[in-house]
Formats: sequence, C-alpha cells, structure tokens
Amino acid sequence: MKKDVENSEESRKVKNMDIKRITSALLGLPMVIVVLLLGNKYIIDIAISVIAIIALHEYFNAFSKYKPVKWLGYLIALSICFIHIFPTDILFKIISLSIPIIITILFIQLIIKDLKISIIDVEITFFGIVYIVLFIMFIPLIAGSENGKILIWYTLTSAWGTDIFAYLIGHRYGKHKFSKISPNKSIEGCIAGILGSILLTILYTYCIQKFLNIYIISYNYAIFMSIVLSIIGQFGDFAASSIKRFVEIKDFSNLIPGHGGLLDRIDSLIFIAPFAYLLLIIL
Repeated sequence: MKKDVENSEESRKVKNMDIKRITSALLGLPMVIVVLLLGNKYIIDIAISVIAIIALHEYFNAFSKYKPVKWLGYLIALSICFIHIFPTDILFKIISLSIPIIITILFIQLIIKDLKISIIDVEITFFGIVYIVLFIMFIPLIAGSENGKILIWYTLTSAWGTDIFAYLIGHRYGKHKFSKISPNKSIEGCIAGILGSILLTILYTYCIQKFLNIYIISYNYAIFMSIVLSIIGQFGDFAASSIKRFVEIKDFSNLIPGHGGLLDRIDSLIFIAPFAYLLLIIL
C-alpha cells in the first residue's frame, strides 16, 4: 500500500514536471522564432549576447566556493553584440588573438590581487568563457551568413530533436543507463535523440524544399549532419552534467520552470554550434 502511494506521488510529480517543461517550451519558442526570423543580424547578436551573459552568470554561480573573474567573462559575452561590425576574416583573427589576451588578463588579475584569487579561479573563468561564450558565438555567425536564416534552423532542429526525443523515450522506456555522470540518461534515450534529430531535420528539409523552393542541402547531407550534431549535442549534455556533479547541484538555476536554468536548456546547443558552423558554412 505504501509503495503504491509512493509510486502515485512520483507519477504526479513527473506529470507536473512534464506540464512545466511543455509550458515553458511553448512560451519560449515564439520568442526564438521572432528573433531569428524577423530580427536582423545585429538583433540576433544582441539576443545571443544576453543569453551568453545569463548562462555565464549561472555557470559562475555554480562555482560559488571559488572566485572566478566575473567581470572579464561578462565583458567577453557582451562583445558578441559587435561581432558583425568586423568582416569575417578579421573577426576570426580577433577570436584567435582573444585566447592569449584573455589568459594574459587573467594572470595579470592574479598578480594584482596578490594571490587573493587562485590558479583554480583563473582556470574556471577561462573554461567558462571558452565553453559558453566562444562556443555560442557561432550561432549568430551562422545566422548572419548567406542563407543564414535558413541554415540556423538545421542547428536548432538537431538540438531540439535530440533533446525532445531523448527525454520522451528515455524517460518512459530507458532501462540501460549510459553513464554515471548523468544517471537519468539511458542508452535508449540517446538512440531516440539521434532518431529525433534525423526526423526533425528531414521534415525541415522537406518543408523548405516543398513550400519555399529552397534547395541548399540534400537529404543525404542533412541526415549525416543531424547524426553528427546529435551525438555532439549529447556529449554537450553530459559535459554540463559533469560540471553540475562536480559542484554538487541539480540545475544551474531555476530560471525556466521544468528545465532548470538557461544553461541547462542550451547545454547541447552550445556544443553543437561550432560544429554546425563547420558543417553548414565551411564545408
């Protein structure tokens, strides 16, 4: 009897969580669509910059036991607003130079503070800037490229398809655990995520070819790309889980009901972004 009550309570909590997740997604999706479809590249730059600042803030707060150099992280995140001021070739030179510049500034901060911050604080700061800011920077670079408003949705369908199907199938049918890093994730969910990514990407490709007469990417390449990005995105999810496990938190924040923090919601997208740029723009 007691076990039945516990199962019923657990089932109720799961249903409530599902409702929160769906509601949050339905409220957030129109905002994403409006910004990406109606906003110009500068509006998209600003939007991604704001997202980067919020995600970085959640990341820094997760390391509350340490003293990351927050001002530098926020400044770099703010710089996303200006990435389309420079030509692409100059921009990538700036990004390349930013790595040694950031490291230099961090060590200058270490010296000025007279060891009131440690090398661990420097490492946490640098990792956060690269992991969040430099990775997510590729989203506006894709969106601002030629045919960017079409191509950017390949990135999102891969991320969203993976997240949605991995959660739905893994949550209900997952029996075989994938890794101790994230005990709730299953092999069944990971496979379903890949299939979901393929399904949404094929559907998107069909829609733009059928209704918009746009033939940028073939079905074969779309399938290949969706598989690669889905796998990378799931590694991104595990990467975020490894951070949370290290700092002993469940979510980066409670900003989005049912999803946790903003960084919890975009952890796979962050990892996908640079590789999507490689597959969509460079190759």
